[in-house]
Amino acid sequence: MRKRVAVTGLGCVTPFGIGRRALFESLVAGRSAVSLISSFDTSDFKTKIAAEIKDFDPDPYFPKSETRRMDRFTQFAAVAAKDALFDAKIDLNHLDKSRAGIILGSGFGGISTTLEQHKNLLERGARRVSPMCVPMMIPNMAAGNLAILFGLRGPNETICTACASSSHAIAAAFRMISSGKADLMFCGGSEAPVNPLVLAAFSSMNALSKRNGEPEKASRPFDKERDGFVLGEGSGIVILESFEHALSRNARIYAEIAGAGSSADAYHITSPDPDAKGAESAMRAALLDAGTDASEVDLVVAHGTGTLANDPIETKAIKAVFGEKAYKTPVISIKSMIGHTLGAAAALEAVAAVSTIAEGVIPPTINLETPDSECDLDYVPKLARKAEIECVMTDSFGFGGQNSVLIFKSVNS
Repeated sequence: MRKRVAVTGLGCVTPFGIGRRALFESLVAGRSAVSLISSFDTSDFKTKIAAEIKDFDPDPYFPKSETRRMDRFTQFAAVAAKDALFDAKIDLNHLDKSRAGIILGSGFGGISTTLEQHKNLLERGARRVSPMCVPMMIPNMAAGNLAILFGLRGPNETICTACASSSHAIAAAFRMISSGKADLMFCGGSEAPVNPLVLAAFSSMNALSKRNGEPEKASRPFDKERDGFVLGEGSGIVILESFEHALSRNARIYAEIAGAGSSADAYHITSPDPDAKGAESAMRAALLDAGTDASEVDLVVAHGTGTLANDPIETKAIKAVFGEKAYKTPVISIKSMIGHTLGAAAALEAVAAVSTIAEGVIPPTINLETPDSECDLDYVPKLARKAEIECVMTDSFGFGGQNSVLIFKSVNS
């Protein structure tokens, strides 16, 4: 018999600051974190905007001797994990660390380090490449560093499935606990992709919004005038525990993670299947795993990228799974406010999903001004909405056609 899995800690680093409350209050208020990029010169770029984390300083949280050996994406993860640890009120001195582990996702890993050290190689020669280059750039180092910082000797893994990475990481941690292989897991993802190469690469694909004159209105999921996604950066960390473990230490339980489903489009390396069969399959698998019917879902936290292809196809998948109830189920995209954080996106959306259950309020999808006949569901436009939320589905779809869906439930449901 599989174990029930509780969500007991939520931590994050976003452009709105550090912590769940900073993120969720900003989302409910409908604030946009998108602005002109300040970390490098964008004169030659078609897109000049991003949801950038400015003035980030990890040193109040960890010794500089540790953080200077971390890429920016690892620093984000470390601070978010410490925030989640504090939120969950976990005493590491009273934790069986052989039964506690970490599974994180990232699409690009330490790309900032990769670019810096490649520049060193070209301009200063091979001998000037840092001996810390590899330990900083490889994607598994966020999870590796967290294990060292917290002394966790349980399962430690990293998943890379593009924009579905942190959803797959949460699903893997959920299964680790539900099958009895661990008592407690840190899971989620981290990404620091706001740099010239990533911006140029996505720009060359015509994937990014070019609404540079109105940055705060650039990310427009489900709107007819959408013209691409907006890059974002940050980290979301979720702490999962078996119910027995959580109750044994009198932990506050935000919600239960009840199910997870995954699938492949097997269609195209970047474009989603126009028939939406992969997304539909992952949704159905997650509902089946949770022992839940679509009629019980009160909210869908969508992938909702604001690209021409994703939004109508995701809408089609929701309609296929939910039937007529699709028109009565709120669907939101927090990417309208924090941009697309790629490998960290699903983790931050999980934080938002669990927060809707805990707070009884649904954040809006901002910038939804012009209706699209192909996107005709209730996307909670512009203003937050109070609601009693018992069950939330989160959707995540990555390049390569890799899909992951999670189901969170109120412990009272």
